[in-house]
Amino acid sequence: MTDQQAEARSYLSEEMIAEFKAAFDMFDADGGGDISVKELGTVMRMLGQTPTKEELDAIIEEVDEDGSGTIDFEEFLVMMVRQMKEDAKGKSEEELAECFRIFDRNADGYIDPEELAEIFRASGEHVTDDQIPS
Repeated sequence: MTDQQAEARSYLSEEMIAEFKAAFDMFDADGGGDISVKELGTVMRMLGQTPTKEELDAIIEEVDEDGSGTIDFEEFLVMMVRQMKEDAKGKSEEELAECFRIFDRNADGYIDPEELAEIFRASGEHVTDDQIPS
Protein backbone atom coordinates (compact mmCIF):
# COMPACT_ATOMS: atom_id res chain seq x y z
CA MET A 1 0.00 0.00 0.00
CA THR A 2 1.41 3.37 -1.00
CA ASP A 3 1.52 6.43 1.26
CA GLN A 4 -1.34 7.98 -0.73
CA GLN A 5 -3.44 4.86 -0.30
CA ALA A 6 -2.72 4.68 3.44
CA GLU A 7 -3.60 8.37 3.77
CA ALA A 8 -6.84 7.83 1.85
CA ARG A 9 -7.82 4.93 4.14
CA SER A 10 -7.03 7.00 7.25
CA TYR A 11 -9.39 9.71 5.99
CA LEU A 12 -12.32 7.28 5.73
CA SER A 13 -14.40 5.40 8.29
CA GLU A 14 -14.81 1.64 7.89
CA GLU A 15 -18.43 2.30 6.93
CA MET A 16 -17.37 4.70 4.17
CA ILE A 17 -14.81 2.20 2.88
CA ALA A 18 -17.56 -0.46 2.75
CA GLU A 19 -19.85 1.93 0.86
CA PHE A 20 -17.09 2.76 -1.63
CA LYS A 21 -16.38 -0.96 -2.05
CA ALA A 22 -20.04 -1.51 -2.94
CA ALA A 23 -19.89 1.30 -5.50
CA PHE A 24 -16.57 0.01 -6.88
CA ASP A 25 -18.01 -3.47 -7.28
CA MET A 26 -20.98 -2.04 -9.20
CA PHE A 27 -18.59 -0.18 -11.52
CA ASP A 28 -16.32 -3.22 -11.93
CA ALA A 29 -18.64 -4.71 -14.53
CA ASP A 30 -16.44 -7.69 -15.40
CA GLY A 31 -15.60 -8.53 -11.77
CA GLY A 32 -11.87 -8.32 -12.44
CA GLY A 33 -11.03 -6.29 -9.34
CA ASP A 34 -10.26 -3.13 -11.25
CA ILE A 35 -11.98 -0.50 -13.35
CA SER A 36 -10.83 -0.27 -16.95
CA VAL A 37 -10.94 2.78 -19.18
CA LYS A 38 -14.09 1.30 -20.76
CA GLU A 39 -15.78 0.75 -17.37
CA LEU A 40 -14.80 4.26 -16.24
CA GLY A 41 -16.34 5.60 -19.44
CA THR A 42 -19.55 3.71 -18.69
CA VAL A 43 -19.67 5.18 -15.19
CA MET A 44 -19.08 8.71 -16.45
CA ARG A 45 -21.75 8.34 -19.13
CA MET A 46 -24.16 7.18 -16.41
CA LEU A 47 -23.35 10.48 -14.71
CA GLY A 48 -24.33 12.38 -17.85
CA GLN A 49 -20.79 13.15 -18.98
CA THR A 50 -19.29 12.38 -22.39
CA PRO A 51 -15.54 12.00 -21.89
CA THR A 52 -13.25 11.36 -24.82
CA LYS A 53 -10.88 8.39 -24.83
CA GLU A 54 -8.04 10.84 -24.15
CA GLU A 55 -9.86 12.30 -21.13
CA LEU A 56 -10.50 8.81 -19.75
CA ASP A 57 -6.84 7.91 -20.23
CA ALA A 58 -5.84 11.09 -18.35
CA ILE A 59 -8.11 10.24 -15.41
CA ILE A 60 -6.72 6.71 -15.21
CA GLU A 61 -3.15 8.01 -15.47
CA GLU A 62 -3.74 10.48 -12.64
CA VAL A 63 -4.71 7.83 -10.09
CA ASP A 64 -3.12 4.67 -11.56
CA GLU A 65 -0.22 4.38 -9.12
CA ASP A 66 0.90 0.90 -10.20
CA GLY A 67 0.89 1.68 -13.93
CA SER A 68 -1.57 -1.12 -14.75
CA GLY A 69 -3.75 1.07 -16.97
CA THR A 70 -6.71 0.40 -14.69
CA ILE A 71 -7.93 1.60 -11.29
CA ASP A 72 -7.92 -0.99 -8.51
CA PHE A 73 -9.88 -0.52 -5.28
CA GLU A 74 -7.04 1.19 -3.38
CA GLU A 75 -6.53 3.63 -6.26
CA PHE A 76 -10.30 4.14 -6.38
CA LEU A 77 -10.20 5.13 -2.69
CA VAL A 78 -7.48 7.69 -3.43
CA MET A 79 -9.61 9.08 -6.27
CA MET A 80 -12.72 9.23 -4.07
CA VAL A 81 -10.91 10.94 -1.18
CA ARG A 82 -9.55 13.54 -3.61
CA GLN A 83 -13.09 14.07 -4.85
CA MET A 84 -14.45 14.31 -1.30
CA LYS A 85 -11.85 16.92 -0.41
CA GLU A 86 -12.73 18.93 -3.51
CA ASP A 87 -16.43 18.50 -2.76
CA ALA A 88 -15.93 19.75 0.78
CA LYS A 89 -15.02 23.06 -0.81
CA GLY A 90 -18.50 23.28 -2.33
CA LYS A 91 -20.50 20.36 -3.69
CA SER A 92 -23.23 21.43 -6.05
CA GLU A 93 -26.73 20.03 -6.25
CA GLU A 94 -25.95 18.76 -9.75
CA GLU A 95 -23.07 16.63 -8.46
CA LEU A 96 -25.32 15.17 -5.77
CA ALA A 97 -27.97 14.43 -8.38
CA GLU A 98 -25.36 12.62 -10.49
CA CYS A 99 -24.44 10.44 -7.53
CA PHE A 100 -28.12 9.66 -6.93
CA ARG A 101 -28.55 8.63 -10.57
CA ILE A 102 -25.92 5.92 -10.12
CA PHE A 103 -28.16 4.12 -7.64
CA ASP A 104 -31.45 4.99 -9.38
CA ARG A 105 -30.93 2.29 -12.01
CA ASN A 106 -34.37 2.59 -13.62
CA ALA A 107 -34.15 6.41 -13.66
CA ASP A 108 -37.57 6.90 -12.08
CA GLY A 109 -36.35 9.50 -9.58
CA TYR A 110 -36.55 7.15 -6.61
CA ILE A 111 -34.34 4.52 -5.04
CA ASP A 112 -36.93 1.76 -4.88
CA PRO A 113 -36.76 -1.31 -2.62
CA GLU A 114 -35.05 -3.45 -5.28
CA GLU A 115 -32.36 -0.81 -5.86
CA LEU A 116 -31.89 -0.36 -2.10
CA ALA A 117 -31.55 -4.12 -1.66
CA GLU A 118 -28.96 -4.19 -4.46
CA ILE A 119 -26.95 -1.45 -2.73
CA PHE A 120 -27.00 -3.39 0.54
CA ARG A 121 -26.03 -6.67 -1.13
CA ALA A 122 -23.21 -5.02 -3.06
CA SER A 123 -21.85 -3.62 0.21
CA GLY A 124 -21.83 -7.09 1.77
CA GLU A 125 -24.78 -6.41 4.07
CA HIS A 126 -27.08 -9.36 4.56
CA VAL A 127 -30.65 -8.09 4.51
CA THR A 128 -33.93 -9.89 4.21
CA ASP A 129 -36.92 -8.72 2.21
CA ASP A 130 -38.62 -7.89 5.52
CA GLN A 131 -35.83 -5.43 6.37
CA ILE A 132 -36.28 -3.46 3.14
CA PRO A 133 -39.22 -1.05 3.27
CA SER A 134 -41.69 -1.51 0.44
